[in-house]
Amino acid sequence: MDLGNEVQKILSWTSVCGNLGLHLIWLILHLIINVWYSVLGIARKVENTLISSGLLKSYNAINISKVRYLAVVIESEEARQTSKVLELLHWLASIGIKSICLYDREGVLKKSQEAIIEGLNKSQESIIDGSDHGTLPEHVDLEFVSFADSKPAVAKAANLLFVKHYASTKPGKPNITESDMSEALQAAGYEGREPDLLLVYGPVRCHMGFPAWRIRYTEIEHMGPLKSMKFGSLIKTIHKFTKVHQNYGQ
Repeated sequence: MDLGNEVQKILSWTSVCGNLGLHLIWLILHLIINVWYSVLGIARKVENTLISSGLLKSYNAINISKVRYLAVVIESEEARQTSKVLELLHWLASIGIKSICLYDREGVLKKSQEAIIEGLNKSQESIIDGSDHGTLPEHVDLEFVSFADSKPAVAKAANLLFVKHYASTKPGKPNITESDMSEALQAAGYEGREPDLLLVYGPVRCHMGFPAWRIRYTEIEHMGPLKSMKFGSLIKTIHKFTKVHQNYGQ
């Protein structure tokens, strides 16, 4: 008997069994994860439905005074879906949000500014005329911002800081503070209001270039794709924000 061949066969068989075992474990784990996420998805849908219908009483009363200024960041490709943007604005207005900043990186929303404002006004008029059974939105102040707005702001603020701190004859290295930066941006006319809450609609969990100096103490929430937005999820997010104690970096 060739002992070497027998050992080789045993090793081969062990390797095959080991690979089959690992593959089986991977399939089981994959199944468990899929089931888990499916259950979570169903739970979220049920919760959104209950919140939207008003059956979850804890979400019916929202202290909207804590959301004085809301920013909505939308991925530029999704921002082309004007009907979805209008639906979102209608929801926010019905909740009681009165000041909203709309942002996308490429400026799609800014280019559609007239259409969006006109569409929102028409939805308000249709409610007043009784052709819609929704809740009448309050008057909404809209600001439209894009990534291009940040470039001149940074350039002008940097120039002002250079003139003030570096072009002088004072010796020593200047100590530029956050207050100095805020003053420079304000002097350049680009400071802008800081949102209390920023909602991100898109595939990535980031603010997509929203002016960083305007979100120093802003709460940021990722809401998923715009096409999958849910009214219940919006209510839940805003309700959660109003319950959070903020220290504002102190």
